[in-house]
Amino acid sequence: MKYIVLIFTFFNFLILPAADRVAITVTNSLPIPRATELAEVDVSLIQDKLDGTSTFFITDADGKEVPSQLTYDGKLIFPVGVPAKGKAIYYAKKGQPATYEAKVFGRQFPERVDDMAWENDRVAFRCYGPALQRSGERAWGYDVWNKRTSRLIVEKRYANELDPDIQRAIQKLRSIGQGDMADDLYNVISYHVDHGDGMDCYKVGSTLGCGTAALYVNEKIMYPRCYTSYEILDRGPLRFTVKLSYGTENIDGMAVFETRIISLDAGSHLNKAIVSYSGLTRPSSLAVGIVVHNENPNAYVQNNAGGYMCYEDLGDPNQYKEKYRAKQNQDFGHIYVGTVFPQTMNEMKYQAENGLPGAYGHILAISSVTDTTPFTYYFGSAWDRNEETSIFSLTDWEAYLNTFALQVRNPLKITIKA
Repeated sequence: MKYIVLIFTFFNFLILPAADRVAITVTNSLPIPRATELAEVDVSLIQDKLDGTSTFFITDADGKEVPSQLTYDGKLIFPVGVPAKGKAIYYAKKGQPATYEAKVFGRQFPERVDDMAWENDRVAFRCYGPALQRSGERAWGYDVWNKRTSRLIVEKRYANELDPDIQRAIQKLRSIGQGDMADDLYNVISYHVDHGDGMDCYKVGSTLGCGTAALYVNEKIMYPRCYTSYEILDRGPLRFTVKLSYGTENIDGMAVFETRIISLDAGSHLNKAIVSYSGLTRPSSLAVGIVVHNENPNAYVQNNAGGYMCYEDLGDPNQYKEKYRAKQNQDFGHIYVGTVFPQTMNEMKYQAENGLPGAYGHILAISSVTDTTPFTYYFGSAWDRNEETSIFSLTDWEAYLNTFALQVRNPLKITIKA
């Protein structure tokens, strides 16, 4: 009997060895290559194949390590390149991963009235927090910070803008009647001026800005105000994720509490947004909106069947004092903003609205939302002055969004085999 047990145990050892690596096959069903996406797989599936190990790294088919990240929700993400209608093989191997260069960044900036700002190697965004809400300023939508560099620049922009020594010098100049010199000095540090890596010239104000979602009651946008608290869930190197919570509002007779989980991946122009509401006692309408400014009232596209809408923004012409406008406004370029939807929306439309300074209204995508089902969509931007991308026209931007929507609606298929 002992002899039989030993043979059986040895046989099991031969046919069920502990795997040192597993193959991850990524399959693309579309007739276009997938070269700018992150593959996403449950990390537990890989760990199970690797005999439960929690330390591993990812390589391509040639054995070269590729950057990867474990996310807050138990996913492994890594960049892939998959040919049209084809497959690519990657490997998860036991061992310590390298330290990767961060391609994303974000944090709250309490030194700037609680802005939440984040970026990747292509784009940057911000939204506004409780300190700004308390000030009474109306600025509720997502803001675009144009970039024309792959470097991470948000931290530097705030540091320059808020430099205490320069701010004191500016105040001193104003106090002695040297307003022109004070203005000139401010322009040296301002992130509203392009110092070589981009600028903030997008106007949000009391609008939905670049693709904010809001409940929609009787054809009226219920503006969501500023976030009240936050939690950063992912810090990179490939994905930044933040959870934003909003105070309870009385909307259409319901006490509604909103949360948003916003993720930005390296290499992408678009954020993923998951919006949830608690307190909805009945199905309600939700609108995702992009503000339409006076300077370019007709430059928008709405393609519900294709899963996207977009707009060409020309920047805020009144951002600078008049003495600077002729020079500074030349730098605005064209800002392309857009949204992508995994599902067909109930409708898309343009809606005019009074009381929006500098704007005629919004383009809106309308859907339904319930208390138990989160709503997922994507929002983002591009800038034609960023020579590191290939988006130089509204046509280019529409093509990008069309492809992005196809990819969202036809996700990569992942299989794992030891």
